[in-house]
Amino acid sequence: VKNKAPAEVQITAEQLLREAKERELELLPPPPQQKITDVEELNDYKLRKRKTFEDNIRKNRTVISNWIKYAQWEESLKEIHRARSIYERALDVDYRNVTLWLKYAEMEMKNRQVNHARNIWDRAITTLPRVNQFWYKYTYMEEMLGNVAGSRQVFERWMEWQPEEQAWHSYINFELRYKEVDRARSIYERYILFSALQHLANCFFNILLLVIVHPDVKNWIKYARFEEKHSYFAHARKVYERAVEFFGEEHMDEHLYVAFAKFEENQKEFERVRVIYKYALDRIPKQDAQNLFKNYTIFEKKFGDRRGIEDIIVSKRRFQYEEEVKANPHNYDAWFDYLRLVESDADAETVREVYERAIANVPPIQEKRHWKRYIYLWINYALYEELEAKASKRTRQVYQACIELIPHKKFTFAKIWLLYAQFEIRQKNLPLARRALGTSIGKCPKNKLFKGYIELELQLREFDRCRKLYEKFLEFAPENCTSWIKFAELETILGDIDRARAIYELAISQPRLDMPEVLWKSYIDFEIEQEEYEKTRNLYRRLLQRTQHVKVWISFAQFELSAGKEESLLRCRQIYEEANKAMRNCEEKEERVMLLESWRNFEEEFGTDTTKERIVKLMPEKIKKRRKLQAEDGSDAGWEEYYDYIFPEDTANQPNLKLLAMAKLWKKQQQENEAAEVDPDKDIDESQS
Repeated sequence: VKNKAPAEVQITAEQLLREAKERELELLPPPPQQKITDVEELNDYKLRKRKTFEDNIRKNRTVISNWIKYAQWEESLKEIHRARSIYERALDVDYRNVTLWLKYAEMEMKNRQVNHARNIWDRAITTLPRVNQFWYKYTYMEEMLGNVAGSRQVFERWMEWQPEEQAWHSYINFELRYKEVDRARSIYERYILFSALQHLANCFFNILLLVIVHPDVKNWIKYARFEEKHSYFAHARKVYERAVEFFGEEHMDEHLYVAFAKFEENQKEFERVRVIYKYALDRIPKQDAQNLFKNYTIFEKKFGDRRGIEDIIVSKRRFQYEEEVKANPHNYDAWFDYLRLVESDADAETVREVYERAIANVPPIQEKRHWKRYIYLWINYALYEELEAKASKRTRQVYQACIELIPHKKFTFAKIWLLYAQFEIRQKNLPLARRALGTSIGKCPKNKLFKGYIELELQLREFDRCRKLYEKFLEFAPENCTSWIKFAELETILGDIDRARAIYELAISQPRLDMPEVLWKSYIDFEIEQEEYEKTRNLYRRLLQRTQHVKVWISFAQFELSAGKEESLLRCRQIYEEANKAMRNCEEKEERVMLLESWRNFEEEFGTDTTKERIVKLMPEKIKKRRKLQAEDGSDAGWEEYYDYIFPEDTANQPNLKLLAMAKLWKKQQQENEAAEVDPDKDIDESQS
């Protein structure tokens, strides 16, 4: 195929199927219709059909659909005796087929053969008594015939087989349709008694299986509502009480108590309702009592006072938090919410108990990220003991227990040590605070611990201790520039300039520093404050030996400008020239442009016309270029445009760039000539104007 491009008109699978359906390619023509004109042709047709059906049955006797089609065909010809014979032959083959019995009985009922239908239903329920459909259709047929006694007799035979609960309810509804309330009550009693006996039998049987099976409470509730519906309120209350006694405390269900409470609420027995709710809430597990809580809350909002409503809301939230922490004891956010609720409404002993339960859930893995939320449980516990309970001894015990629990060899929490030290200071126990911080530095030194300890000693004006701590700190972390700067600033404040300068010298001589530019800047600012300009220049020279960064050159030039002496402008200009020479070979042209722009700003403010003209000549030309891109796998990724700078000083040494500039000028002149040829009138008008 030469042209592999997609076709202009695309055809989908749906269109192909629709086109095939419209053309009807796979449809077979219907068979020809046969018209029967006399009896002989009819008998011949019957013979052929019966032979076909008999052959199908002979091939496979177990396919019941063949028997049913045969019988229905005979029924369509009003040959009921033949259809009955076929059904009987089919039952001999498979008497367990439910569909066969149903079709047989429906045929007899359709043809008003009531006694035959009764006979078939009796045979069906005798042969297959566990098929509920037979019983339902049998009782329905008798009831439609008006034979209520016969239907009741069939129900009684059905109940002897102890069927499922829907069968019992069907029997009860049957009696209620004929206003037989006493009979319905006796059926309920028999059903409830049967459920209880079944429960006891299951319990006895499942002792070996360690399983206890109990009946559903909805049957008791339906019985009680039946009594309530017919205004037998005393009987309904007795049913509820019997149900509570039957299930006991082992198998309590919230639905039973909710229904019992709503019944009493309808009877205006509010105290009984409150007792029922409280009794159930005290004994049912929290995860199974959500609906009970909801209904109790609604009841209190309707008939209770404000205190009762608050109590139920708080207890509901408490139960929710209990379930959350029980499901996941290491869900520390749930513990925080639970503790916040308990602190706002409970006594100190209850709060302490919840805190103890919370902190007992130590993270199973000794990694700091798993402990970050857990440690705040201890912090909140200590703050509660100190601020709310006013128990300083217990607060100290909490801090000490937390410190002992943390695996300091793997990680630590500086905030715990600092909070403990601050607590001891608030208790005016300075030796214990110093001992705690000293222990922390000895066991697990951290920057935050050193800073906190130094800040404490600074507040106490213990400068000798601060010097010792800074020395220990810098032995631990010599690359920390902030510590060197703070140490030098401390010596500067104390007036010991030589010590401060020695600290700076020691700092810049370190092989590794995290922020060397900050340290050098601080050292230079220190020398400028001391008005040691020669030392400052030496520092800049030493820094330029290490780095040729443009910001260092600019800062050096600005320093010379701010020195305030007569030769400051000359020195500043010399620095700029020296920087320009040093950065000619710099690959980062943007830095060189930054230097020239700073130099230009200096000349515009302090320079002469000659110097201004000179710096203008040094400014680069900004041009747009293209370069080829490559992907990670080495393939071509297209082209990109970028801006480049061409410096005049560099073009003097590169004749190719001069040739490029001349070519650009020639191209520009060509474009102007072409424009003049296209519109000469415009040029004449411009010349006249």
